[in-house]
Amino acid sequence: MSNPVPPKLSTITSTSPQPLLHSSPTLTLHAAQLASAACIARATSLDLPMNIAIVDSSLHLLHFQRMPGAKLTSVDIAINKAYTAAGHRAPTSAYKEMVWPGGAAYGINLSNQGRFMVIAGGVPILVDGMCVGAVGCSTGTPAQDEDVARAGVEAVAEEFGKAGRVRAKL
Repeated sequence: MSNPVPPKLSTITSTSPQPLLHSSPTLTLHAAQLASAACIARATSLDLPMNIAIVDSSLHLLHFQRMPGAKLTSVDIAINKAYTAAGHRAPTSAYKEMVWPGGAAYGINLSNQGRFMVIAGGVPILVDGMCVGAVGCSTGTPAQDEDVARAGVEAVAEEFGKAGRVRAKL
């Protein structure tokens, strides 16, 4: 069996110019700090110490805050909730009913080296329909974690002018 011949350059180019790079908007450190401050304010109002993680559109950790008294075992959970929400452009609470045995997403939590979170508390930040990052919170109940994460998303939306440019996909 002979080795296949690679295609000639002329067969993979076109007459119209094709872009070589994509430009994707992503959350800035300033926006992540605004989100974190809003999460801290909401968690404080609930008298609930929280681990707060914000990732950018490439799923990399941009900002992390551990409030005094937040559970040490929840650090990775908060980070992974943000990772999941940004990666799937959906809140982690969306998987609640699908992850039980027989469910459409059963076992998905084992994907991505076990980083895929199916517990509420991760909320994506969407700008003009594009995911620019996400907030992940952990230490409280799933509902409390999501409530605190939403406060961070809403703070970023407010900074964008409350004109509907940023919305949480809830």
